[in-house]
Amino acid sequence: MKSGFVSFIGRPNAGKSTLLNRLVGAKLAIVSDKPQTTRTRILGVQNYPAGQVVFLDTPGIHRPLHRMNVRMVDAAVDTIGEVDVLGLVVDAAEPPGKGDAFVLELVKRATCPVFLILNKVDLVRKPKLLPIIERYAQMNLFAEIIPISAETGENVDRLTQAILERLPEGEPLYPADYLTDQPERFFAAEMVREKLLQFTHAEIPFSSAVVVERFEDGRGRILSNVVLSQVSEHAAFGGVVPEIAARAHVEALDRIVGKAMVGAGTTFKEIDGIAAAAGPGLIGGVIVGLTTAKALALVNDK
Repeated sequence: MKSGFVSFIGRPNAGKSTLLNRLVGAKLAIVSDKPQTTRTRILGVQNYPAGQVVFLDTPGIHRPLHRMNVRMVDAAVDTIGEVDVLGLVVDAAEPPGKGDAFVLELVKRATCPVFLILNKVDLVRKPKLLPIIERYAQMNLFAEIIPISAETGENVDRLTQAILERLPEGEPLYPADYLTDQPERFFAAEMVREKLLQFTHAEIPFSSAVVVERFEDGRGRILSNVVLSQVSEHAAFGGVVPEIAARAHVEALDRIVGKAMVGAGTTFKEIDGIAAAAGPGLIGGVIVGLTTAKALALVNDK
């Protein structure tokens, strides 16, 4: 029996979260085309006939310009010395840059087997893929180089098999029915934040956060607040609140209580003079004027 930890690290938007979701067969990490969507380490457990694998999705490694970014990058880098297999996820459809060189230097710290996971190969013609594989092979850093598509599932079975072969012998680390260490309140907040990223653009910065104030899964009711850093962001946010509230509500409840409660259309109400949405089971408010670090602390404390 094999068991152990596997961490996925890499640049933002490399597809680490999509890969985690594919491997565990559940949506544990939200996915967006915005950089730095993942803000904290997310653990997902999958059991196989040959053993148990504990996967860790991590924030994208980038040059941190704010305190929140520093914490995000630290969450990823810290896993390098804590796992049994390290997976460097690279977007094969994008040319390498200085950020990729920085991540490669970090990978040299690893004492465990390091896999190069070339993701998004469904977007790359095979004649262009072979030179990419050869370039990385010449670095002599990787125990395995595996091209995959986390989106389509191409070659993911091969990746799983290679991981199990490299894990140490051992008993399962978690019960057979264990999926993640994150509470349902975390996923409720993340569903709202995913829709926030989906329906807004530059007008709402990535530093916005979601705080779940009240969570009543039995009644299908969630009270959440969106934390914005500037008062000027109100107008941009107000226009998309109804869509965010309705879609996040359906998805969060479907995941948490196994049913999607769809009632009357979302309406507006005022919370301390700020436009907010009131849906059948989700109420969204706005908190303003908090620093990014304080906003993140609020989310983590919940």
